[in-house]
Amino acid sequence: MSERSHRRPQTFRLDDPAVVVMDPDEHARLSRGTVRVTPEPDPALTPAPIDTPLIPARRGFRWGALFWAALSGLVLLGVGLSVTHLVEDLFARSEGLGFVGLACALAVTLALAVIIAREAIGLVRLATIEKLHHRAAEVLVSDDRAASRSIVQDLLKVAHQNPQLARARAALQSHSDDIIDGGDRIRLAERELMTPLDEEARRLVSSAAQRVSIVTAVSPRALVDVLFVLLVSLRMIRQLAWLYGGRPGALGMIRLMQHVIANLAITGGIAASDSMIQQMLGHGIAAKLSQRLGEGILNGLLTARLGLAAIEVTRPLPFMALPRPALADLAKDLLRKREDVEE
Repeated sequence: MSERSHRRPQTFRLDDPAVVVMDPDEHARLSRGTVRVTPEPDPALTPAPIDTPLIPARRGFRWGALFWAALSGLVLLGVGLSVTHLVEDLFARSEGLGFVGLACALAVTLALAVIIAREAIGLVRLATIEKLHHRAAEVLVSDDRAASRSIVQDLLKVAHQNPQLARARAALQSHSDDIIDGGDRIRLAERELMTPLDEEARRLVSSAAQRVSIVTAVSPRALVDVLFVLLVSLRMIRQLAWLYGGRPGALGMIRLMQHVIANLAITGGIAASDSMIQQMLGHGIAAKLSQRLGEGILNGLLTARLGLAAIEVTRPLPFMALPRPALADLAKDLLRKREDVEE
């Protein structure tokens, strides 16, 4: 402090031999007239904090995949031989029956090929979104401009079929030639492309939670509650995946459910946390509602928690420039809807 108060402002050139650049922790003796320059860290260049990956990386050989692939091959071979024998028997009985059986076999084969192709395309799209998420998280740390430009181009390919993102795509492409840091380009893409999708995703999760809350509150059977919650949850996850460009099939839905469950395990599970209970008690729900209505609201909150985990998994970019949707906001919507229904 004393040096700042008595030292007069000075001007110097960085290539001056009398200027010495030293670290703050160095305490070397300098000659008279030497100017010491201590570089200070730039806050803009510090690494951005990135959350832990939501989808754990697979390690080692996948014996389960090999088992199911081999079993599926054996089943297909057995079915193929059975159909071949059936067609041969039909031709032996009557030529007309043989041609009918052959036509049905060809139709089944064509439909199976189309289904397999659609499932494969769905798995590839899910893998692409998963890789985009991890690549964007790495660029936010490394600030690599070339990698960020490649990520934005891949992101535009994923979002090109969504008509509500036409203006956002045009705005983002207008900055394609601008000199922007890697992390800032990823944040710009998140603000332009993810803002309308996040709003729609929040609406989908809130709507699913409200339906679960109402139906489970008036349903007389526990089995009906379980089936309804399962169907609504699967439909919600599928809608979120389609919203963010995933378009999963049956196998893709199985993979998505695995990722969502893994996300819930990482972030604390689907148990009723203290924040849920405080949210309910803060609105006087425990004193106003019956036991069934309270159970309905709790089921709605658990469905909302599942929806938030699905958003984290299906979203192609991590939350950095935009706020992450919170369970408290969805709980407020759910409780407000319940109060409106009561009135």
